[in-house]
Amino acid sequence: MRFQRYSHPLGVPPGRSWPKISIVTPSFNQGFFLEKTIISVLQQGYPNLEYFIIDGGSTDNSIEIIQKYQKYLAWWVSEKDRGQSHAINKGFAKATGELLGWLNSDDYFLPNAFFKLAGAYLENPSVGAVYGRGHIVNQKGRVVYTPDHRQVTYDSLFAWSYGNNFMQPSCLVASKAWNECGPLDESLHFAMDLDLYLKIAKKFEFKRIVSVLTHSVGHGKAKTASLATRNLMFVDMAICYMKHGRVDAARRLLEDQAKSLSEKEVLIRYMDSHFFLKMILSFVKRKIGRDKFSLTQWD
Repeated sequence: MRFQRYSHPLGVPPGRSWPKISIVTPSFNQGFFLEKTIISVLQQGYPNLEYFIIDGGSTDNSIEIIQKYQKYLAWWVSEKDRGQSHAINKGFAKATGELLGWLNSDDYFLPNAFFKLAGAYLENPSVGAVYGRGHIVNQKGRVVYTPDHRQVTYDSLFAWSYGNNFMQPSCLVASKAWNECGPLDESLHFAMDLDLYLKIAKKFEFKRIVSVLTHSVGHGKAKTASLATRNLMFVDMAICYMKHGRVDAARRLLEDQAKSLSEKEVLIRYMDSHFFLKMILSFVKRKIGRDKFSLTQWD
């Protein structure tokens, strides 16, 4: 199979070669999105790439899709694992690149992302990570969220949930930083990237570039799409902050979430105390379903 590879406008700096980039895609039953993810990596046309897919034992068409592209992969496996963090760690354990990153199976790179990240890294190879911008888009490709794009520092990462963040797929980590600060904490299911970035930021600088590099697709089955899992994400972040000795940041985060939940509880109780509002509330509960709360703008 041949790919229409992107043409890149960037030349390698004199006397240097493009650093090897290792990308890991963890996946489980994401066959609907997986092929676009894979193609977005292979179409980059980057001359020094190794690509790993770590599947958690999917039962949909994921294996068929992976096998379709297996000759382009450095390694792939499909077997039960302990979750996303474990899958990424498995991939990085085999990676030999100077820059490492993971791309979830419902995200994709935009044209020339690797050249832009590698070029920025070559300007200052002492950095621990290089990152650009990213969008969350719905399944129609419409942008529904873009984080603020500020300079990352150790202190700034403790305001991750207040807009001082970036899209994880748009970040590559230097292997020297991974060797000192990895692997991912497998007890964290949502904030494992934040935990890694905090470890790196203690010892290295982050280099920022302005380009939009990735799109993350928001959809009903996305890991953080439901309100229940999004609330668990904040718990994970608080645990991460406490792990790094910042109980104050964890308390602020949890108190803000508790306040938000309390306001919603008051509203629900008010609706439940009025006959017509109660009927509306009952209809909404039946319509949506207890396990189907999602961000409708992502549908």
